[in-house]
Amino acid sequence: MNYFLCLLILLTTAAFMSDKPAYRLFDQKLKPSRYDKLLKDAAEADVVLFGELHNNPICHWLELQLAKDLYARKGKQLVLGAEMFEADNQQPLNEYLQGKISDKELNKQARLWNNYDTDYRPIVDFARKNQVPVVASNVPRRYASMVARQGLASLDALPANEKQQIAPLPIEVDLTLPGYKAMLGMMDSAHGSAHSSGSADDAAKREQAANFPRAQAIKDATMAHFILQNLSPGQTLLHVNGSYHSNNFEGIGWYLRKQRPDLRILTISSVELEDPDNPEKSSRDLANFVLTIPADMTKTY
Repeated sequence: MNYFLCLLILLTTAAFMSDKPAYRLFDQKLKPSRYDKLLKDAAEADVVLFGELHNNPICHWLELQLAKDLYARKGKQLVLGAEMFEADNQQPLNEYLQGKISDKELNKQARLWNNYDTDYRPIVDFARKNQVPVVASNVPRRYASMVARQGLASLDALPANEKQQIAPLPIEVDLTLPGYKAMLGMMDSAHGSAHSSGSADDAAKREQAANFPRAQAIKDATMAHFILQNLSPGQTLLHVNGSYHSNNFEGIGWYLRKQRPDLRILTISSVELEDPDNPEKSSRDLANFVLTIPADMTKTY
């Protein structure tokens, strides 16, 4: 009896090992996890930050599945949010969700990403069908561009109505946070500042380079701001954003915790690997859940 039981276990294990899964899930310490555990934890969270790879179909499919399953559990207590919609496009987005305008009208009135139809429309249409709110959380791109070119002070001169589309000013930016620090290092290298002579010109170049992570921070702060603006007690807000906006519990999550330390935040990070069964050590503590996807997975663009 024991012999046949052992044989069955071996055959089952062999079949599992020979499978070619589209993704694997791991916890924060890179121990194997399961979707039902992710769903349970997500339903108990106030905010879920789904860090995606923008051109990866598995990310978009799993976002939709998580939205559907959270809706089955939370009903009207579910709210969706997305980096892919900028704050000043909230009105046309609302009108589309309410059935007042068509998809063609939404495309005319909102600045939709090029991959909207294939990657984001399914989750928006799910929200429309079930009357689930969708928060246009991102800062209008022109303001992020202003910061990248001219610095944070450039936002001060904006009219009051335009400032309403940004997180309240002044916005704290901590360039020592690892994510922003890494961006600053890349910009320093790109501008040849690694061998700085200490001149005033070098200092000016470094200050200009620092505007790049500051522009990223404006996006993170604004997304956090509009998440909190649209979150009520008992709700779960599932927010879709690039992984770099929430990796290492920084970015959006950092700004959320600054304002609401009590908030229950769950993060998901997506990584592409040659061997999805064996995540790299660098993915440890990347997020509460790490979604590993084969590196050769088909891209949406």
